[in-house]
Amino acid sequence: MSAPFSDIDATQASLSQQDYICGRDLATVVFLSLRLGRPLFLEGEAGVGKTEIAKAIASALGRRLIRLQCYEGLDAASAVYEWNFAAQMVAIRAVEAEGNADKDVLQQQLFSSDYLIERPLLQAMRPDAAGPPVLLIDELDRTDEPFEAFLLEALSDYQVTIPELGTIKAPEPPIVILTSNRTREVHDALKRRCLYHWVDYPNFDREVQILNARVPEAAEALSREVVAFVQKLRTEDLFKKPGVAETIDWAKCLLALDVINLSPDVIADTLGAILKYQDDIQKLQGSEAKRLLDEAKAELAPV
Repeated sequence: MSAPFSDIDATQASLSQQDYICGRDLATVVFLSLRLGRPLFLEGEAGVGKTEIAKAIASALGRRLIRLQCYEGLDAASAVYEWNFAAQMVAIRAVEAEGNADKDVLQQQLFSSDYLIERPLLQAMRPDAAGPPVLLIDELDRTDEPFEAFLLEALSDYQVTIPELGTIKAPEPPIVILTSNRTREVHDALKRRCLYHWVDYPNFDREVQILNARVPEAAEALSREVVAFVQKLRTEDLFKKPGVAETIDWAKCLLALDVINLSPDVIADTLGAILKYQDDIQKLQGSEAKRLLDEAKAELAPV
């Protein structure tokens, strides 16, 4: 076990040093995932910090971060490897020009590591002097069930097979973190392979801590107003509630505008930083923004 994650308290403190502020429940499951060598499956709304925790772990451990961004239609070949066809064609033309082509030798040369383009899953299986990398499989819910089945097999033995080269097995299992925005249910078989945690929106105090860590130049009073308003906004019937990422972006926008305190006019001018759908923005037009701001300020305790 690496020193930064020697116990739960150390895990929470190490993540905090990377500006990732989390509760003890999340720190516990991270610690157990690392101690037991189990993949960590994180679900939650977009923008709550699922991807950021992989970055924080990699930074704290001094490991390489390898990210597999999932999308509809992603298949095993795209996630593992592909051949550099352009370079292979150049090699074929060169051999043909020399006029001494040996088909068997040429085939061995063309399908060697010299022409192999490694994708994230294969990269994660390779040895690394700094230690096993952190493999982030991001937004798994965007893929389909066949890819899940392949992933389950790959993560069971931490190995992948390339027909032309054979099976490549990781000398040490990578640290695997999978995330899902829960746009669809991920199969139970894959979840059972992992430790699971639902990443929820933070409470007021923790979100203020996050904002202080990520936007330290913001005044405390403004940070509290921003968080109070965003948290009040999440109670509304919106198509897409703002995540912590939007809270941070909004605070940065307000600083760029030299805003000291929130006002209905400022909110109306900057809603695009926290709301990403026109229907949601329209709901906040007129007196709605002022109502929410008044309610948010009324709930703020003195600093």
